[in-house]
Amino acid sequence: MTISFCHSLLLQSILIVLFILSSSSFNSAASEVGNYNVLSFGAKPDGKTDCTKAFLSAWQKACDSAELATIYVPAGRFLLGKSVFSGECNNKVISITIDGTLVAPSHYHVTGNDDNWIVFDNVDGVSVRGGLLDGQGTALWACKNSGGNCPSGATSLKFTNSRNIMVIGLTSLNSQMFHIVIHQCQHVKMQGVKVTAPEDSPNTDGIHIGGSDDVTILNSNIRTGDDCISIGPGTTNLWVENIACGPGHGISIGSLGKDENEDGVQNVTVKTVKFAGTQNGVRIKTWGKPSSAFVRNVIFQHAVMVDVKNPIVIDQHYCPDDHGCPHQASGVKISDVTYQDIHGTSATEVAVKFDCSSKNPCSGIRLEDVKLTYNNQIAQASCQNAGGTSQGSVQPESCL
Repeated sequence: MTISFCHSLLLQSILIVLFILSSSSFNSAASEVGNYNVLSFGAKPDGKTDCTKAFLSAWQKACDSAELATIYVPAGRFLLGKSVFSGECNNKVISITIDGTLVAPSHYHVTGNDDNWIVFDNVDGVSVRGGLLDGQGTALWACKNSGGNCPSGATSLKFTNSRNIMVIGLTSLNSQMFHIVIHQCQHVKMQGVKVTAPEDSPNTDGIHIGGSDDVTILNSNIRTGDDCISIGPGTTNLWVENIACGPGHGISIGSLGKDENEDGVQNVTVKTVKFAGTQNGVRIKTWGKPSSAFVRNVIFQHAVMVDVKNPIVIDQHYCPDDHGCPHQASGVKISDVTYQDIHGTSATEVAVKFDCSSKNPCSGIRLEDVKLTYNNQIAQASCQNAGGTSQGSVQPESCL
């Protein structure tokens, strides 16, 4: 009886241990379901081995999964050629967590004619968290600045025809051309983005938005050679807040009106921005020729200017190299634009310049609590074909 009882206890103990071990193994296996480390697909974090195929294979596995999926990029440098991550996927939650650096090919001819380096096309529910994109644009900029025969260059990261996108804590360094482009997308949130490129790097816009609806950009630091944020045709319901910009060309709506039939820009809020040493502060720029485009319902609010050449500017006579548009009036209609609580210093005497179209004068321009100085003196304002009102303390004195 005693021996049998002991055998029974021993058997129960063995079964319990086996159950615990099997449960642990099951849970471990379950935790791996939907998690795809690029190292498992052959990626090498040495900055020299081409990891394009490995990244695309990891993406395909995540895209094919019926459950939420995570692609993990560990620490190290991963060399990538042009990479297009395409939908439609079987799930709408794919998170890409990056602890390492993605490196573009060192020679600009490899991707310089491809327009884009890393592309997400027709995806839904993708988030990119952390990481650094090194576009290695230095050699291409040198070629361009020397007047050489150079390719146009590749945008580092582009989302196109996509929905429900999040980009959090990403750094983009030395892109060949634009750093990040949001094109034909809906419901995009970008937060804690850092963009870094030298002041003389050509065409390196930080974030460009075009043809997109419901885009939010928060808490980001952009230092580059062109616009910190550029807002193109077809952009609606854009919210930009808490941005540090400089060096760079400021935050620009435009250029618009390059094409005769072109979508407009509306419902834009830009608030709590510090511009430091930039070419422009808040700018609207349109081509000086006929167009169906428009700009309306825009608010620039709570901006600080530090030694900015053109703190507040509307330029409707943009005509690069005087080609195809001299002496024409812009067809872009600008209306209902508010400048509220704009303070700081201008690097030029004219701190507020509204140079609007003679064919379509600006209307509904509102200035409220604006104070801009030049060399410790009140700056000047200049208006052409601009109508509106001022409220509160406005310096320089409104010329509307």
